Amino acid sequence: MTHREKFIKALRHEPITGHVPHFELVFYLTMEKFRKVHPTHRKFDQWGQMSAREKELQLADQAELYIQTARTYDHSAIFVHPSPSDFDATVRLLELIREKSGDEYFLMMHADPTFAMPNGENMIEFTARMYEEPEKMHEQARRSVDNLTGFFNRLTAHKGLLDAGALCSDYCFNVNPFFTRDQFAEFVAPYLKEAISEYHRLGLFVIKHTDGNIMPILDQMIDCGPDAFHSLDPQGGVSLAEMKRICGDKVALIGNVNCGLLQTGTEEEVIADTRRALRDGMPGYGYIFSTSNCVYT
Repeated sequence: MTHREKFIKALRHEPITGHVPHFELVFYLTMEKFRKVHPTHRKFDQWGQMSAREKELQLADQAELYIQTARTYDHSAIFVHPSPSDFDATVRLLELIREKSGDEYFLMMHADPTFAMPNGENMIEFTARMYEEPEKMHEQARRSVDNLTGFFNRLTAHKGLLDAGALCSDYCFNVNPFFTRDQFAEFVAPYLKEAISEYHRLGLFVIKHTDGNIMPILDQMIDCGPDAFHSLDPQGGVSLAEMKRICGDKVALIGNVNCGLLQTGTEEEVIADTRRALRDGMPGYGYIFSTSNCVYT
């Protein structure tokens, strides 16, 4: 099987042999490993002034870097972060990855239109708006879903380029979700469910990512119908074994290796946590190996 085929089997809970699929949501350490700046850190303010040849060289270099990362670390999937965020450039980048690697890898892009927990700069304002301007919040959520699903409607017209949308809005702190259950049910879940349904209609798998303690809203997230949950954050108290028990037959599970240990733990602790995640995740299939966030600098 190709990496892509094995990844899809895991999403479908189908039996596989050998290693479980493996990928990272993002691997920023391309400068440290390959002496190349990660695509999301490249500046393209002059993109409109580049010649067609210059644009092609830039996109080809990005495609090669994504493939080089996947081959080096035995990843089964590539999360493509288009840079610049130009539609034609995005299509060409995906084409180049396919041309250079065939159907070897499962390709995904960020596709989350839902509200994420706000940062510290606008948290008070965001919270107030949920109470004082709920109609405007719903209007904003509606526009976001329409705009992003519309983009992917255009993108999937180019057949065979993309396999999945990765929905990466974070909802939770380590101790609890930012949203109350009622707020999540009003402002997030309906739009999440609609977006997932539309992506499925377009032939895409859907991987829902969020860090932190998702357990208080897990039932609502399951009801939205994603193919997989990513992160399963042990620093947020999420147990992979418990997730397996609750929804492992409905939703594939990705992650749970404590990324903090890569920063502060010993090699022995990292190996032990890796083996623990594999033991908890592999029974019954439907598990994809990954850290609980990403590999930090």
